[in-house]
Amino acid sequence: MTAAAAHATDPAMTALLREEIAAAGGWLPFDRYMSLALYAPGLGYYANARRKFGTMPQQGSDFVTAPELSPLFGRALARQVAQALQVSGTDTVIEFGAGSGALAEQLLEALDALGQPVTRYFIVDLSGTLRERQAERLARFAPRVEWLDRWPDEIHGVMVANELLDAIPVDLLRWDGQQWLQRGVGLDALGELVFVDRAGDARPPLPAEEDAGFVPGTVTEIHPQAEAFVKTLAERLKRGAAFLIDYGFPESEYYHPQRTGGTLMCHHLHRADPDPLALPGQKDITAHVNFTGIALAGQDAGLMVLGYTSQANFLINCGLVDLMSEATLAQRGMAHRLIAEHEMGELFKVIGFAPGDGFDAMGFIAGDRSHTL
Repeated sequence: MTAAAAHATDPAMTALLREEIAAAGGWLPFDRYMSLALYAPGLGYYANARRKFGTMPQQGSDFVTAPELSPLFGRALARQVAQALQVSGTDTVIEFGAGSGALAEQLLEALDALGQPVTRYFIVDLSGTLRERQAERLARFAPRVEWLDRWPDEIHGVMVANELLDAIPVDLLRWDGQQWLQRGVGLDALGELVFVDRAGDARPPLPAEEDAGFVPGTVTEIHPQAEAFVKTLAERLKRGAAFLIDYGFPESEYYHPQRTGGTLMCHHLHRADPDPLALPGQKDITAHVNFTGIALAGQDAGLMVLGYTSQANFLINCGLVDLMSEATLAQRGMAHRLIAEHEMGELFKVIGFAPGDGFDAMGFIAGDRSHTL
């Protein structure tokens, strides 16, 4: 891919966004814009043929996830999954947003090696392009691997999702010193995409008495769609557990008055930028996760929070250090990035859920931070 091609605006995506904005009366809520930019069929970032996952920008990729970084990620996570399968007496794993298929491959291999093989490995992914790549990578595990177009009516097994919640569209808000305005997308006089803020029914991120701490001009996000996802999980998860891995903070850190710019970020060719209106469909748009909101959504819907901790704590609890001791020096170096505080170890968190009374999940035995939520 040439530099020019890598930074070219897609005219079809631009036309679609202009049509949607016009149809909406000139103002499109940001969550709808984000949904189109990421998931519009054939055009959105996760729905087009562009490569997403890889370790180097020279590959034409935009970012690297933990499973691509080191296979020891999936092998450590598999120990937690195996425990949950055994405790619940189930033999099914369901993964949401399977990306390149690397995590599925690692889990299937490791669960077989642990003597806890799964009968079915379901993948729910909105991207037809990614499904094709997953199917190619996981061909040797057929027919155990199946793709679903929607939630199953009931889940009896273990659900996993790595870097899924951050890609669920968010509502964008701005504090003007008196009230929260809902940020949307419109067009300027030249037909270019611009932010437009409106007063209305914006749900405040915190109770009204705490608004005084925000600096006028503060921009932040709320996550009703991610919370709705967890509520649906609670409705469907009958036996087993769920483990969600992503970058984010508890509410007290997420809505700290000093975080005036929010957490919205884009990724393109391994570079981060804060402008989601540039190159729509050609780069990832994400927001950090408010894990307090996620925990409360699950708890309010009847799930037990098994634990919440950093990725480093979770992987170490699941035996990553032992796995690293058996690896080559190069493999250890890559795996260390999974737990290093300045890499993925501290920014990424893991939260676990289970129906009923839950169980003592090994990933949270030491360093559980549920009390911070």
